Amino acid sequence: MNLVLYHYDVYPKVFLGDRIQCITIQPLGKKSEFISNHSYTVQICKVKESAPKNYPERSGRSTVVTKPDENGFLRLSAYFEGEGEHFVRVYENPEEKPIFTLSVYSLFEDMAGRFPYRGDLHVHSCRSDGREGPKNVAAYNRAKGLDFTVISDHRRYYPSLEAMEAFGDLTDLAIIPGEEIHLPLNDVHYVNFGGTFSVNALVTPSKNAELGEGMEFRSLGGTAPDPMTEEEFREMIRKRSESVPREHESERLSFAVLEWIYEQVTEAEGLGIFPHPFWLHPMMQLPEDYIEFVYKNKPFDAFEVLGGSTAYSHNGFQTAFYYKMKAEGIDHPVVGSTDSHSSLEINPNGNICSTIVFAKANKRASLIEAIKDRYSVAVDTISKEYRLVGDYRWIQYGAFLMEHYFPLHDIPCRAEGYYMNRYLAGDTRAEAILRTMKGQIAEMMEKYFRFA
Repeated sequence: MNLVLYHYDVYPKVFLGDRIQCITIQPLGKKSEFISNHSYTVQICKVKESAPKNYPERSGRSTVVTKPDENGFLRLSAYFEGEGEHFVRVYENPEEKPIFTLSVYSLFEDMAGRFPYRGDLHVHSCRSDGREGPKNVAAYNRAKGLDFTVISDHRRYYPSLEAMEAFGDLTDLAIIPGEEIHLPLNDVHYVNFGGTFSVNALVTPSKNAELGEGMEFRSLGGTAPDPMTEEEFREMIRKRSESVPREHESERLSFAVLEWIYEQVTEAEGLGIFPHPFWLHPMMQLPEDYIEFVYKNKPFDAFEVLGGSTAYSHNGFQTAFYYKMKAEGIDHPVVGSTDSHSSLEINPNGNICSTIVFAKANKRASLIEAIKDRYSVAVDTISKEYRLVGDYRWIQYGAFLMEHYFPLHDIPCRAEGYYMNRYLAGDTRAEAILRTMKGQIAEMMEKYFRFA
């Protein structure tokens, strides 16, 4: 975490631009206290406009002189131009160097009411080929600082429902239903994020039925389309594949399956994700020109541009492919996911990627809507020096959040995740502690984000 955040707090950190905003600077601890009745000079500088001494004609700057109030806080009002990061430099003596610099961020009007929620859209548990139970996966992901997570086990939807039911209203972590879809005649993996029913369960026999065939194992709301047999599915796909413009039968069949899956995910009000096409297993999962065909014809809602591996030939190539397509005018929403098979911190792949979604609520429908509307950016945390992939606008804002908001946000999440696991272990104190902790992130957002 940036050292200055241990000593000073500034709020709000994020607000709408092109207007006067009032911000508060609070010292944290005795060493950081402001001198009573001393006049401090505060310089506001929009980062995009560069250093005032080098480019004095540029806009986006203002200077305020203020004294500590009765609480010892500095409060000031200034005009914040447009969208972008602004340095807030505090001088004890305007002729000397600033004693510290904080950052705030102003946004355009379309971001009013949109908060940043960070999550993982592709995760496995021991119900398929993962290592931890679905409930524990959710707890470990909260401890990593995630606002939402999914359990998207291979061929199984019910583990996500299991995780949701485990915590009820004890946590603000949004546990989203989902599954990774594998159907006959198709080798392309597919993630159903947030769909209200299982697509795997629409073709029988189905591994989703291994605990029972009732609607409670394959549906969020108690309804789902009637399933068909594998023979009926194969016949339907072969007919649909006849109109697919690909030379090879395997690709025609595969694409026909993808189109059908996308139709079902759409009916289920979910988010269809095209995951890890550059995955090496041990050769590239899909032919490269077939990846491009799928991408251009888009039987999905979002592209998993990051996730599943630490290899550059996986995420690096997917990132380059995304920007190549973007340069050609084909621009799809992006997400980043771990595709983790263990959510423990000791797993190298357990926290390699995530997605920041700028949504109006940390709810299934709101998250899906925001991603479809391109209000998301993928985050690469494979190494200590994080990277972001997506629209340039969201990369800039996302970088600010990674530096100045999420380090603070993650501290209470870490504690909450710990007590979620203690609750699962039968700790009799954990439920009361979780109920006390609930609402912490909402309070933090109310403090740090102002859209009025």
